[in-house]
Amino acid sequence: MYINVNKRELKQQLKLLPGYLLLILWLIFSIVLIGWIILASLSTTKEIFSNNLLESGFHFDNYLRIFEKHNMSVYFLNSILYAISGCVGTVLIGAPAAYVLSRFRFRGRRLINNTFVLLMSVPVVMLILPLFKMATQLHMTGSRVLLIILYICLNVPFSIFFLSGFFASLPEALEEAAEIDGCTPAKAFWRIMFPLAQPGVVTLCIINFINIWNEYFMALIFANETSMRTVSTGLQAIVQSMKYSGDWAGLFAGVVVVFLPTFILFIFLSKKIIAGVTGGAVKE
Repeated sequence: MYINVNKRELKQQLKLLPGYLLLILWLIFSIVLIGWIILASLSTTKEIFSNNLLESGFHFDNYLRIFEKHNMSVYFLNSILYAISGCVGTVLIGAPAAYVLSRFRFRGRRLINNTFVLLMSVPVVMLILPLFKMATQLHMTGSRVLLIILYICLNVPFSIFFLSGFFASLPEALEEAAEIDGCTPAKAFWRIMFPLAQPGVVTLCIINFINIWNEYFMALIFANETSMRTVSTGLQAIVQSMKYSGDWAGLFAGVVVVFLPTFILFIFLSKKIIAGVTGGAVKE
């Protein structure tokens, strides 16, 4: 019996072997690619083209040059502002909406849920022209507030869909106990239910932060001034300027600056992301 069990486990492991090999190859490719970019950002342009990275030592002045001459500090702070504001706004709007849709039964509830799911499938390209027309009519173009509002509104459907699973998994006895203690539904939500959904809220903030940080198309259209650009559109401007200056080492330094915050978030908070995603995977 013991031998049969071992053979069965061995067969299952062998079936998974091709998948493991593909993952290992992908991991090696990613490590080599990211490592080469980091080394190139610390080398000179001549060393990059001659494939002799770090031959003359580490050149941290590439990063200083990016921040001083190419406004990377402005782009970086703008992206931080947009990402944090977008995360806070989506939680403040999405969490109460998700709580109501998952805990209360009323006519039209399923229709509203399906509408939010449908909105998640609408391509951003289809919204650009109507949004730009509305912003022009409201005289909001050239404003950071406009981009923050857009990032919040575009991420609200996913936030509601994501958090609904967390609130649906919480026991109803908590709300009944809060009601007995004299809490209104609003107080019960903010004091009891919202803190209990913290794993989902943290995961949602991480996902939205990464999405907003890497977003390019909306920023390209609505942040057309240098003082409003994000790191993604700013990097494009740096690429255009590097064509004439030939400072490819500085370009790779800019790529690392754009890539590093989301990479650090994923490395240190990957367990929270996985726990948050699986924690909300419940049926209503």
